[in-house]
Amino acid sequence: MAKSSKIALIKEILESAEASIRSAKQMIAEMSGESANSQIAKMAEKVGTHKMVGDAHIIEGSFDGQNMIGPDGRVYSVPANYASKSKLIPGDVLKLTITDDGTFLYKQIGPVERKKIVGTLTYDEGQYRVIASAKSYKVLLASVTYFKAEIGDKVTIIVPENGDSDWAAIENVLPRFEDGVSPEDFKI
Repeated sequence: MAKSSKIALIKEILESAEASIRSAKQMIAEMSGESANSQIAKMAEKVGTHKMVGDAHIIEGSFDGQNMIGPDGRVYSVPANYASKSKLIPGDVLKLTITDDGTFLYKQIGPVERKKIVGTLTYDEGQYRVIASAKSYKVLLASVTYFKAEIGDKVTIIVPENGDSDWAAIENVLPRFEDGVSPEDFKI
C-alpha cells in the first residue's frame, strides 16, 4: 500500500473514531439531561448580564442556533437574516440593546472557537439540515435561501470547535463541477 493511501486510510479511521466519540457524548448528554440547549442556558447564566444604560436595556447572552438566551433564561428572538449573515453559531455571545422606542439591536461580542466542515444539505420533517461528520446539523432557512442552496448540495458549515451543537451556520455552497471533479477531490 502506498504511503499516501495509508495516510488517507488513517485519516478516515480517525474521522470515524471522532464521530463515534461525538455520538457517544451526545447520547450521554441526552440521557443525563445535559442537552446542547441546556449547555447554552448554563453558558448564558455565566456570561450574561442585564443592565440599564439611560433608557436602554442592555442584555448579554448566548446564541442557541436561533435565539439569544439571556442570563435569566429568557429567550430573545434573533432575526434569521442577521444570524445567517453574521454566521452565528451556538455559544456565540451577543449583546442586545433594547432602546426606549422598542428597537432591538444585536451585536456579536464574543464568538466561540469555530471549525469548518463539509456536508450535504438535506430536508427532513420541516427543517433544513446538513449531514456532516456522521451528525445532522440544523441550519437556518435564511441561510439556505441566501446561498440559493438546493437539497443535495455540498456545503461548508461552521460549528463550535468544542462541545456539541445541534445547529450550524452555512459558510458557503460548494460548486457542482460538470467534469466529474467533486469538492472532495480538493481535500488535503
